Amino acid sequence: MGPASLRYTESHEWVAMDADTATVGITQFAVDQLRDLVHLELPPLGRRVQAGEPFGEVESVKSVSDLYAPVSGEIIAVNDAVRDDAMKVAEDPYGAGWMIKLRVAPGTNLDQLLTLEQYQKQIGEQPD
Repeated sequence: MGPASLRYTESHEWVAMDADTATVGITQFAVDQLRDLVHLELPPLGRRVQAGEPFGEVESVKSVSDLYAPVSGEIIAVNDAVRDDAMKVAEDPYGAGWMIKLRVAPGTNLDQLLTLEQYQKQIGEQPD
């Protein structure tokens, strides 16, 4: 998954859709702002979340921040590797650093979320 193929929230989560499954993580910008990640609190399998609702927390040496669901759905997978070692998110935030997978309703789209260009503008970066 490359950053250009993802959609973004204003709160720095990214989402990738594949049929009825949404994979969610946090952006490189969020990782850079948080710095040294020390712990992730992720939800149990089967929990339903609504778009915009917190689904967990990321803790760094600087702060604790909520993680927000970009879309509504049911938690069908949690990345145990990042739960066991939060720094894995920093090593590959758009790949192996994913956090949860959601089963979403048929027809769910990401049109309400930011494109890469819109997200880069929000965080003050120039598009590549």
